[in-house]
Amino acid sequence: MRARVCILTVAAVVVPAFAAAQSANPVAEAFRDNAHAMGERLMAAADEMPADKFSFKPTPAQMSFGQIMVHLAQGNDYLCGAIGGVKAPERTKVADTDSKDALVKRLKETFAFCDEALAKVDDSKLGEQLKFFGGHTRSRASVMTLTTGDWADHYSQTAIYLRLNGLLPPTAKKAQAD
Repeated sequence: MRARVCILTVAAVVVPAFAAAQSANPVAEAFRDNAHAMGERLMAAADEMPADKFSFKPTPAQMSFGQIMVHLAQGNDYLCGAIGGVKAPERTKVADTDSKDALVKRLKETFAFCDEALAKVDDSKLGEQLKFFGGHTRSRASVMTLTTGDWADHYSQTAIYLRLNGLLPPTAKKAQAD
């Protein structure tokens, strides 16, 4: 009987404390989860596109697939560094005309940097003002929201490029498997 009382007492103290610890930073945790998931999708889209199609663009006014990869890599370093309050690593420049292997490798490096840079972000500093493009300042929460939207836009863009080349985007492949 005493064992049951001890177990119930410990459970009554530990379970709520554990649950509270898990939800202490719900916004930062949701952002990290989204960053990781979008990174996986964008990297899978880059892997899916054949090397000879990295110069593909639906119209002359649009970015090529390779340009999207370069744009994402540069954006990841800038945005994740700003959100995480860390300096992005110095990297050699890549061009949209570089090989698929080089562009995919760079994209993966920058999403790995995002995972690292965002690891310690917490909800206590969501209102902190960050320097942003053009000398403007925005709250950390605003930059996080903008970043999520940017990744979603570019995933949609890469998914369309894949479909225009007769390929299924990663999320469509997953839906078919389910």
